[in-house]
Amino acid sequence: MIELCFYVCLPADGGADVVLSCSLVEEGVGMGGMGGGSLFSRTPATLVLRDVPVGPDESLDTLTPFVPPSVPDPDLILFENKVSSPEIPNAGMLLHADCNEQEVMCEISRYTPRGLQESSDPAYFMVSLSVEGLDFSTSLILQTLPVEKDQTTLTQSKLSLPLSQSGTLLTKVIFLVFSDINSVSAPLRGDVLLNCGFKQEETPLAPDVGLEWRLQHRGRGRKVLEMKTKLDDTEEATVVHGERNGSSVDAALLLSEGNVSMSLTQLKVVDEGTYICTVNLGHFHAQQVIQLHIIQPPQVSLSEEKLVLNTNSPQTLSCHCAKYYPLDAQMEWFFLPPTETEPKLFPNQGSLSSHRQHGDGTFTLSSHVTILPSFSPGTKITCRVTHPALDDPLHISIVVEPAQPDSYWWVLGFLVVTVLFFYQVMK
Repeated sequence: MIELCFYVCLPADGGADVVLSCSLVEEGVGMGGMGGGSLFSRTPATLVLRDVPVGPDESLDTLTPFVPPSVPDPDLILFENKVSSPEIPNAGMLLHADCNEQEVMCEISRYTPRGLQESSDPAYFMVSLSVEGLDFSTSLILQTLPVEKDQTTLTQSKLSLPLSQSGTLLTKVIFLVFSDINSVSAPLRGDVLLNCGFKQEETPLAPDVGLEWRLQHRGRGRKVLEMKTKLDDTEEATVVHGERNGSSVDAALLLSEGNVSMSLTQLKVVDEGTYICTVNLGHFHAQQVIQLHIIQPPQVSLSEEKLVLNTNSPQTLSCHCAKYYPLDAQMEWFFLPPTETEPKLFPNQGSLSSHRQHGDGTFTLSSHVTILPSFSPGTKITCRVTHPALDDPLHISIVVEPAQPDSYWWVLGFLVVTVLFFYQVMK
């Protein structure tokens, strides 16, 4: 979580420095177990991102200079990194996040490349960055830079790494995976694009790249798509294995832009869940997580097209909410007498049926309310349905019509009139 944020103007190239308060996350030693406690330890750390691009509308007067400690402190964990190569997409969102009271999550942890033994020359770190309320998320792999050592060189006490003259750990970004969406909603039987991309330093980390998309939902996981290709080759050399019909990644965009976004067509309820985009480059890999929510608005109808008041006994009116997803639908009844202007909530909301689930995963629910003989003709009765797939609640109404005369008396009256008519004719 961010606590302090400073900025320094760099007029020469229109960039600024962003200073983030982070946590260095390490596996806990002697923690957890039967005695409880956290499995990880957190130590305050600071990340300085150099040369973050500043837009032309940015007022440089609002940027407060960052000043490194006047006396280097080996107990401080201060990472210094230049973001110009490779550039962190949308890093400008970090400029005023703290001032806008948006929480910036920044976690740093040691990273050991696959197939390599952990060492301190160079050392690697994984940085996870995200901003509350904004579609900004990125995972960076930092590599420490060489430091010219002399008798005055200090060593960071916790990480045992040499510090620069200003007391910082000099690093560079060698690889990053990012996404500009954290969560997305898409309609049932519709299509969706799950955004994910990667960048690496100018010197390629490996000649080929591997991509895997996985879905995790309710404790179960499965592979959705896997792709392997050579970065210096044409897309014809690409090998794609999609385990879900309708899943695809554009190989041309992967090669030209590092765009590994996955499209899914003809969405089903079973496609909902947490998608993990993992990019592999040689010894290195990083990932992004995206939540996909499937939504389907309800079809709402009333059991009656015409409601005639029954003065002898109560009637039941039903509101049917059909074929919706997800489950959380709310149904309410209101009535508006003809002499009033504001609808009122039914004092007795009646009864609800049990949820019925269909083969496509959608649900149906019915609500039943009692219409008493005491209701005034002209009263408007409304069923209001609220559901996450609806921008606004849905209303469906019916007006109570006056009671009709009993058919028995109609028939008797007709017979009397007929008899009288023929009596007059025969007379």
